[in-house]
Formats: sequence, C-alpha cells, structure tokens
Amino acid sequence: MQVNTADFAISSTNVNKCPKTHFPEFAFIGRSNVGKSSLINMLCNKKIAHTSVKPGKTQLINHFLINNSWYVVDLPGYGYAKVSKTARVEFEKFISFYILERKNLVCLFVLIDIRLPLQAIDAQFMQWLAEEEIAFCIIFTKIDKLSKTELQKNVAAFQKEMLLTWEDMPDCILSSAEKKSGKEDILDFIEENIALYNKHLQQQPKGN
Repeated sequence: MQVNTADFAISSTNVNKCPKTHFPEFAFIGRSNVGKSSLINMLCNKKIAHTSVKPGKTQLINHFLINNSWYVVDLPGYGYAKVSKTARVEFEKFISFYILERKNLVCLFVLIDIRLPLQAIDAQFMQWLAEEEIAFCIIFTKIDKLSKTELQKNVAAFQKEMLLTWEDMPDCILSSAEKKSGKEDILDFIEENIALYNKHLQQQPKGN
C-alpha cells in the first residue's frame, strides 16, 4: 500500500465526537515515550502527529484521514506521563470507551520499546485487550537502537515471557521510525485488514 494523502481530521475526547463514517480505523497506543508520534509520521510520509521530548504529549483522540478511505488514530499514551491523577483517570476512561465502542476500529497497534523487557503495564493492557476480544498487533519500536544480536535476544526474551500466560503470540512487527524500517510490513498488514473489513461490510444486510 502507498500513502498518497494524509490529512488531520479531528481531535476529540469522546467517541461520540469521532468521525461519523464506516471507514476502517487503525489506532496506535503505547506507553509514553515509546515513539508513537514518530512512527505515525513515518507511515504518513509527513509530520502530521506532534512529537515531544516530554512524555504524555498526546491527550486527545486524533484522527488522520489516509487516502480518503481509512483512518490512523493517535491515542494518548499510558503509563508515565506528567499529568495529574485526575487527568490520567479521564484519559483511561475515554481511551477504554473508544477501544470498546468504536465499531469501525479494525485493529489496535500496541507499541512496545524493544530495548526494554516486557513491562507489567504493557502485559496488563494486552491481557485486558484479549479479555475484551479486541484485535491488536504488537509493533516493536526503536529497533535501530540495538545490534542485530541484541534485537534477537530481546525479542526472544519478550516472547518467552508472553508465552508464560499466552497460548500463542499476537502478530508482531519490528520497526524503526528513524530508519523507516517496518513501514511496508505495517502498511501491508493494514491493507490486508482493510480488505477483510470491507468484505465483511459488503456481507452485512442493508441498514446495519
């Protein structure tokens, strides 16, 4: 898939204010400072998501319309962020509501910094997604910060830890926004899932 156009659509704190459309959506989420905005900018071929040296910059649900046919959704990060406890609770509330209620959310990309071992907050979040039967794919970020040997070692350790409680590994993609690696894999994954989503829509009775 080629990204020909990428345009900001809307920012919101309420799923009811998200675009009224059947266009498929692919949302991105992860712990603060995982490189989410940089990854989205890489995929969109432009600086469309705001990056910051301060974790917790994204505090809204941001929709970006891609090729006038599907959306990238930038969700607030979880974990460490320099915001008040009250604000953090509000973030968690509207993020959860979006994930659970957004009918055209095709897949949630959970970003993981591969330089670190599996963090408890990531494990808990993915377990919640599984319990709620939310489709997700792991994107390992910042692979350029490791040697090939270190990368293989960290991925193997991550998988070993996951498989202590999971029967099978979720889909995983390796990426580096800085080196633009993993871009084709992510876009191919999106393209395949858009096709499945559109096929499912066509099979629905009219009026649904």
